[in-house]
Amino acid sequence: MYWNDGHMDDGWGIAMMLGVLGILLVLVATLVFAIVWSVRTSAPAQGAAAMPPRNVTSSLTGSAAQILAERLARGEIDVEEYRTRLEALTSSRAHVVREP
Repeated sequence: MYWNDGHMDDGWGIAMMLGVLGILLVLVATLVFAIVWSVRTSAPAQGAAAMPPRNVTSSLTGSAAQILAERLARGEIDVEEYRTRLEALTSSRAHVVREP
């Protein structure tokens, strides 16, 4: 019924075992890569989230002043309103206290 009493010749048994081990190795490597990638993308950066920059208020005030200047340039606000809002921005900057 079977050739050679059911045994494979010419090393096919070794080839099949190596093939299965190769497939398992690829599956394990893919699983490890997926886990590492998901952990790295879901966790926040240690330095960025833990410690905000010291000059946050100055950068926010600078960007707010830039937005005000753009609104003035587009004609959405007049010069008097621009000066009033800019003064409010710069005076509120002195009241904000950041802890180091």
